[in-house]
Amino acid sequence: MLKNNDPETTTQICTLLRVILQQNYCIFQEQIYQPDKGIAMGPHISAIIAEIFLRHLEHIYIRPLIETKRILFYTQYINDIFIYDTETTDHDYLTQDTNKMHTNLQFNPTLESNGYINFLDLTIIRRSTHIEIDIYRKPTTTDTTIHFTSTHPNEHKLAAYRYHTERMLNLPLKTVQQKREWSTILHITQQNKTLLAEAHIN
Repeated sequence: MLKNNDPETTTQICTLLRVILQQNYCIFQEQIYQPDKGIAMGPHISAIIAEIFLRHLEHIYIRPLIETKRILFYTQYINDIFIYDTETTDHDYLTQDTNKMHTNLQFNPTLESNGYINFLDLTIIRRSTHIEIDIYRKPTTTDTTIHFTSTHPNEHKLAAYRYHTERMLNLPLKTVQQKREWSTILHITQQNKTLLAEAHIN
């Protein structure tokens, strides 16, 4: 894109970018640090630079994998998603390949196990004729919500419950899965009521 400009304009743009991207500071325990890699979170230019960098990697490394059928499908949605044929591609070899893309990037794949794979807040289940989904919670999930006596607006207090309920109702869950999720939502409500009562006692 910069090649379409005259050299002076290109130099000015690159100089401005360098100045902006070097303003990458953070404070930790009253000490100021400047990371030796990565870009600052927050500035609008950071997202643009990250997107340019990602598109470059996809063009140089991912596209050949697709063209040679090493992977059947690739997309990016929060995490990168690769789908490949286990008869033609080995996941260890694919991981080694992707980890050679850049010295500062390390891919740690989540692999399907017995037809199950957890992605974000879903469990994707591969059946012989179709795909099923279920709701997934990490083992470290606390399910803590804002207690009702808080001074937060009501829409904030109810946001988590609204999200859980709408997700339960809108996902194509089986009846048994939906009942289990409803029980979990009720348990979260009761658990947070108990925590609130204990806080008042203390």
